[in-house]
Amino acid sequence: MRRIALSVAVALVARMLVPEMAWAPAIALGAVVAPPDAVAATAVLRQLRPPHRILTILEGESLLNDASALLIYRLAVAAVAANGFSVGTVAPTFLLAIAGSVVAGPALGWLTLRLMERVHHVPTAIILQFASTFGVWIVAEHIGLSGVLTMVCYAIWVAQSAPERIPARIRIPTYAVWETVVFALNILAFIFIGLQIRPILESLDVADRGRYFAVAGAVLLTVIVVRVVWQMSFNAVVRWRHRRFGFHPPRPMLRPTVRSGLIISWAGMRGIVSLAAALALPSAFPYRDLIVLTAFSVVLGTLAIHGLTLKPLLRALDLHDDDPVGRELRSARGRALDAGLASLAHDESPVAEAVRQEFAAHLASERTDRDTGDGTRVAYGELHRRALEAARQALHAMRASDEIGDDAFHQMEEELDWLEMATSAR
Repeated sequence: MRRIALSVAVALVARMLVPEMAWAPAIALGAVVAPPDAVAATAVLRQLRPPHRILTILEGESLLNDASALLIYRLAVAAVAANGFSVGTVAPTFLLAIAGSVVAGPALGWLTLRLMERVHHVPTAIILQFASTFGVWIVAEHIGLSGVLTMVCYAIWVAQSAPERIPARIRIPTYAVWETVVFALNILAFIFIGLQIRPILESLDVADRGRYFAVAGAVLLTVIVVRVVWQMSFNAVVRWRHRRFGFHPPRPMLRPTVRSGLIISWAGMRGIVSLAAALALPSAFPYRDLIVLTAFSVVLGTLAIHGLTLKPLLRALDLHDDDPVGRELRSARGRALDAGLASLAHDESPVAEAVRQEFAAHLASERTDRDTGDGTRVAYGELHRRALEAARQALHAMRASDEIGDDAFHQMEEELDWLEMATSAR
């Protein structure tokens, strides 16, 4: 509902400033600037360790909310192609796309995981992940569903089921590859938009340029104000509900407050989704130049305004919780390691004893951390890094003196890398 309200508000502002703009391109503009960029907001906030509930809300709103905004965008673009926009015409398509995507996403996720669990070669698994991801999007678009919403449902299903089916030796490099791809796509989106902005500005005369910037500024203000008004209204309703019926979360978490609502309201930065949607408009789309310029201005404006003020605001409001994730992590780590030791209780072989000592080292480290705080953990990490560095220097010296070849060097280097990763996770 928030995305629909924001899209309509932006469309109204755009039509007030550009009366000759039809409803369909105006709504398309609203849908382009509606999706927030949770990655940018959480990247700023994580450094200050805000309450976990705030991070969860910011990360979660970029799933179905983005999908709904881009579905509105798709319908608006289709309405331009059909030379008209009618609620009665697009409503059945809208509902069918939502229902079909919710069913198709998990079904395709189940099928993909059944295929992936048979693959044990890491490069092949990564290629298949890319192919299946884009394949799900293509199939959804081909049968008339929402590619975005289908991908969201597909990703939710895969994220819940994959840990039991995908081994760690495939999962770890996969994360690294996907993080690199997302980072590269963010850079490319800004580059492509930048390449289009200059020709747009050069093609406008002074009067049109001033009007375009006025629209961009008004839309930026609308995006900020509507988010604050909607979020604080929703926050007030939630707090009223908790006062009336009590606050009973499934796991301990921070109770919603006015201060938490302000942080969430002010974390509405826009990013790659808005840029990609603007770039995807056909070249003959009405007011495409205005939409591209406005989208870039909103992204740049929200990143600058919110990005530079979000940290001071969080510090001023002084929001903290009792680290529920850390508490759950300690509980899960102890339970998992105890179960591992119990599985070796009746095995007295030297190999089992070596594994038992490694697990016991993990348990002792965790219990010491809880008893003595960060000092022991820091000392342990420093000693471990020193030992690893000495091992690496010896390894490099052996290769430099031709005592070992490249094949042995890289295999030993990989073993030290895994040891370092295990220590970092500990």
